[in-house]
Formats: sequence, structure tokens, C-alpha cells
Amino acid sequence: MAAADDTRDRLLTAAFRMPSIQTMTSRKTSITNAFVSAIIPSVRPSAEEIGQALSILGMDPADVRCAYCGDKASEWDHLRPLVVKRRPTGLISEIANLVPACGKCNQSKGNSPWQEWMLRKAKLSPTGRGVPNIPERVSRLEGYERWRAPTRVEFESIVPREAWDRYWALCEQVIEDMRRCQEVADALRTQVIECVRHT
Repeated sequence: MAAADDTRDRLLTAAFRMPSIQTMTSRKTSITNAFVSAIIPSVRPSAEEIGQALSILGMDPADVRCAYCGDKASEWDHLRPLVVKRRPTGLISEIANLVPACGKCNQSKGNSPWQEWMLRKAKLSPTGRGVPNIPERVSRLEGYERWRAPTRVEFESIVPREAWDRYWALCEQVIEDMRRCQEVADALRTQVIECVRHT
């Protein structure tokens, strides 16, 4: 009976996973991405451009699927990253750089080069999930890249250097302020844990 109880306890313990503790400092990438997104132009495509894009990707407008894995699309993802090394790449939000995606693929891909990510055996990549027809999906996305060149903005040649440097200094200040806030939060959490342990 004790062995059965031990087995059940192990199964129950394995079935449970505490949510990871979110810290303010773990949001550094999100903050940087927000600073980049705030200055990136967005160009809304015409119905004709959307039709061309979906046609190249082999999709029906009535059933739009993730270009990476084929699941139902929930959003459009930047095929090429807008942010690399915490600074804008110069690409903008436009149909030439957007493809339908599911949330799982969009979050997993992050700022990785799309083809490298798709072919990796990472947990949530299409290859890692065993998605069929990867070579066909890659070929369609390569055709999509050839369809039209994305717009590139040379931010530093447009924006005065002083204003550009000030903007990124503000970003770093926000991140530093969040780091200091996290130190206070850690101390508060320790006090709360001690109180909970004694009740």
C-alpha cells in the first residue's frame, strides 16, 4: 500500500508545476521592444496586397493558417525581426515583413531568424513539434521574401544624434528603475513569506 501511495504522490507531484516567478528585470526585453515599437512606422496593406500575400503562402482568406506550422493563425508576425541587440533593425511593420502566425510560433520564434528557428529542434519550433511538410513551408516563406523587398529606415540618419541618444538613455533609465523596484519587491516578498510561514 505504501508503494502505491508513493507512486501516486510522485505522479501528483510531476503533474503540478508552479508558475515561474515573474520579475521586473525579466521584462528587460519587453521594455526594449516597447521602445522600438513606439518609433516603428506601420503601413496598413490594401486588400489586394493581403490577397497577394496569402496567395504566395498558399492560403485561403477564409481559413488563414500559421505560415510556420499550419495551425489556425491568431496574429501576423514580423518575418524578419524589428529588434536585434536591443536596437531597431530598420525594418517596419508592413505586409512585406508580416506573415500569419499562431501565438505559439510567434512567441517561440522571438527575434530569431525565421528559417534557423523553424529548422531547430527547439521545444516549440515547427521541427521540434514534428510539424509535417517543413521543406514546403520554408519554400513558401522563401518565395514570400522574394515577393517584395521590405522597407528599411535609417533611423540614425533621420533623427538628430542627440535626440536618438536621449531616447535610448531613457530606455536604460526605465530598465534601471525597474531593477531597483525589483530589489524592493524582493525584500517585501521575503517579509510576506515569513509572515505566511508563521500563520
